[in-house]
Amino acid sequence: MTEIVAKVSPPQDFDALRSVILERKGELPKRLTQVAAYALDHPDEIAFGTAASIAISANVQPSTLVRFAQHFGFEGFSGLQLLFRARLRERTSSYEDRLRTLEQDGQALAESTNIFNGFTAAAHRSIDTLSAAVDPAAFERAVDILAAADTIYLIAKRRSYPISSYMAYAFGKLKVRCQLVGTAAGIDDDLLAMASPRDAAFAVSFSPYASESAVQARNLAARGINVVSLTDSAFSPLAECSKEWFEVVEADHAGFRSLSASMAFAMALTVSIAEKRRRG
Repeated sequence: MTEIVAKVSPPQDFDALRSVILERKGELPKRLTQVAAYALDHPDEIAFGTAASIAISANVQPSTLVRFAQHFGFEGFSGLQLLFRARLRERTSSYEDRLRTLEQDGQALAESTNIFNGFTAAAHRSIDTLSAAVDPAAFERAVDILAAADTIYLIAKRRSYPISSYMAYAFGKLKVRCQLVGTAAGIDDDLLAMASPRDAAFAVSFSPYASESAVQARNLAARGINVVSLTDSAFSPLAECSKEWFEVVEADHAGFRSLSASMAFAMALTVSIAEKRRRG
């Protein structure tokens, strides 16, 4: 018996597609979920790559890309790809132009100066996209949650740890009670066991995600403790257990990602929490 599939109207822009993917992510088969995660995390690669190269990067078959596109109402993968290319045309090109200029002038510069310029340009690109990536209403809700907490538990590991460490320093200066999770004594679980529903947590993790941070955030959420998180993908394990979560993707230079946008976000959140508490 032939299966009859109802025709679905395709999203008209990238933001609409992203919203639909997030709405349906729990219903997608495993391979389509894999493509969805890759598409949202690497939209530029989807725009410029071939079906073969994208399939290799996403670790799926090219036919899976076609099924993914058709699942969301497109005739084929090329129709989906046009939407990703339109996204690029709509973005500001100022920092891209600057980066190209740096690359063109690179022949006359010392290697270390090229590296410096590359990281500076990547930081500019990260900061440039930050305001568009953060929903102001969600940011206010996150501030309300954390400002109302008796103690804010800061959860981060590896590359994310400098963010929570600096937040702990700033909270101390601002007289906001917090607990940095990540002790040399290895008593993180004992510290988190003292958290109550009157407290809250701020967790940070970027791909490849720290499994310990995800487990700690998930356990707190299961105990009725609100979690706010900063991550880099809607498919991050932190997104599933957080009351509010924010997606910030850092630009990279030569494969190295800085924390420019993430640190700016974290400090804005820290100061906003202190100001909210000061106002009572």
